[in-house]
Amino acid sequence: MRWTDTIDIAIELEETHPDADNVHLRFTDLHKWVCALPGFEDDPEASNEKILEAIQMAWIDERED
Repeated sequence: MRWTDTIDIAIELEETHPDADNVHLRFTDLHKWVCALPGFEDDPEASNEKILEAIQMAWIDERED
């Protein structure tokens, strides 16, 4: 997975952290959790606030479905 795979990342985050408060989440924690996902192979330094926000929104949507 890469930073642009927001939906895939959101699905994995929901499976890995089902009890996490994904609405009031610190981006530092989100960044750490994404980088720790199995299959994540992108450069940790290639993320930014916009990417992390997109992942967070996808995760929120994933949980609501």
